[in-house]
Amino acid sequence: MGSTQFGNFHDFCRDSLLPVCNLFLDNQPPNAGPNGTFDGCPLYGIELSGDRYLANLGSILLAGISILISVALLWRSDRKHAAVGRREMQLFLLGFIVIQICEIFTVGGIPIHDSVRKGFSAVHLAAITATCWILLLNALVGFQLLDDGTPASIGLIAGSAIVLFIGTGYIALDTAFDWTGHFQSSVGAGGDNRNIALYVLYQLFPLVCLVLFYIFEAILVMRLLGEFRPMIYLTGAALLFAIGQIFQYVISVHLCEASNHKINGTLFETLFTLLSVMAIWAFWSSITEDDWPLPTGGGYN
Repeated sequence: MGSTQFGNFHDFCRDSLLPVCNLFLDNQPPNAGPNGTFDGCPLYGIELSGDRYLANLGSILLAGISILISVALLWRSDRKHAAVGRREMQLFLLGFIVIQICEIFTVGGIPIHDSVRKGFSAVHLAAITATCWILLLNALVGFQLLDDGTPASIGLIAGSAIVLFIGTGYIALDTAFDWTGHFQSSVGAGGDNRNIALYVLYQLFPLVCLVLFYIFEAILVMRLLGEFRPMIYLTGAALLFAIGQIFQYVISVHLCEASNHKINGTLFETLFTLLSVMAIWAFWSSITEDDWPLPTGGGYN
């Protein structure tokens, strides 16, 4: 029986531009181009002076736009004073903003010191894990198990997200800087770059959170509210996110080769993820309108 590929990142890093890949590179020069040492298609983008490159300008610009749009959605959320889960949705948007800030420095291909990129990459992974967890808990808020917006609700969501953030961030930093040697068994461009902990926390756990979010929200809308229209936003968000992942994991290397190392799927992954977040916000806004019927035992105002 052959060795399992579970936990291996080498093939992902060869074909895609992921923040986790930065953790496996030792002394990567700023002009090497993202994923250049994984025998894939290195992304160079725009050549700068001194043999340096701004590899992924499109993702940088889209990440900046994502931050601005998220701030606008934060402001609009704050104006929905009677909306269930208003503060909880704002926590999700704040997490998404942190992800987009990190993306500028992790997959944007800005020529910065290797250790700085690794630090941002660790925060990036931790923010993805924590933000997906926050999104899942946002779905549970709608069932009114706890009164939304209360210190108990906010404290539970923020506290558990911080624990996930710190745990994932520590593992990522230990992988990058070899503090304990525990995660260094196959790190390097020539190895499998196997890290089961990060594989679970960065690849599998967020996916489980997203699937459960969709299921819980679908139950809430169709069983409790008895409505269908919000499902259009929710399903649209799921499809947009899936399209972004297809660009990231499947189409990316082909775009890179066709464009002569100028662009890859990360640009489109950033775009479709932004559209997915906007659809999630539209979904949440649609189910917190004043004219929905009240579920038994509490509900939307």
